[in-house]
Amino acid sequence: MIVVANRVPVTKGYEGAFEKRFDDRLKVVESRPGFIRNEILRPIVGDYYILMTHWESREDFEAWTQSEEFKQVHANMAPKEMCPGPNGFEIHEVILVSEKKP
Repeated sequence: MIVVANRVPVTKGYEGAFEKRFDDRLKVVESRPGFIRNEILRPIVGDYYILMTHWESREDFEAWTQSEEFKQVHANMAPKEMCPGPNGFEIHEVILVSEKKP
């Protein structure tokens, strides 16, 4: 499993609009092969949101980035005043998981 993390700065006052943009877009990826889950992390301190997508494999993620759905979702980028950049983008392999037992 891999986790793709995108660190996005969001200008104060645009938080609601930014979150709405992603709420509308998240469902597009849910049907993709290998997709596990999305998480949007709102900053408690600072202005960088973390967008995390969990995939079964890097190949599944790369297939998503080459898809028409990906191109459509990313065609209408956030205005510069909302997300002034630069973004940080990372891919990590999950090597250990610890979860509370039910």
